[in-house]
Amino acid sequence: MLGWGARIAPKSHIVARVTPQEYVEEVLSLVERIPAGKVMSYGAIADALAEHSGRNSARQVGTIMARHGGGVPWHRVVTSAGRMPPGHEQEARQRLLSEGAPLKGDHVDMSRAAWMP
Repeated sequence: MLGWGARIAPKSHIVARVTPQEYVEEVLSLVERIPAGKVMSYGAIADALAEHSGRNSARQVGTIMARHGGGVPWHRVVTSAGRMPPGHEQEARQRLLSEGAPLKGDHVDMSRAAWMP
């Protein structure tokens, strides 16, 4: 029995329905489906997979891309503001331009290039 004023830690409303490795595979599979010339933000990927996976973290998607994204079209994953992957901006820019992605200065034009499955 809890005493007067005792607090119970709130339960998280997010329940993971897939293992961490399954989530990595889901993220990479989705990135492979982004069409040439289109992009998705880290947050959009997390949102697209949230209902099925029970996970929803743009930061986690970024970590997955940094660790495992070399074999997929990583350059098609950008920030919600259209900034390209840090440290790989020039290569990403060249790849996106060759695919016909619309740019505004050094950012992807998200209003024209954003893709959702």
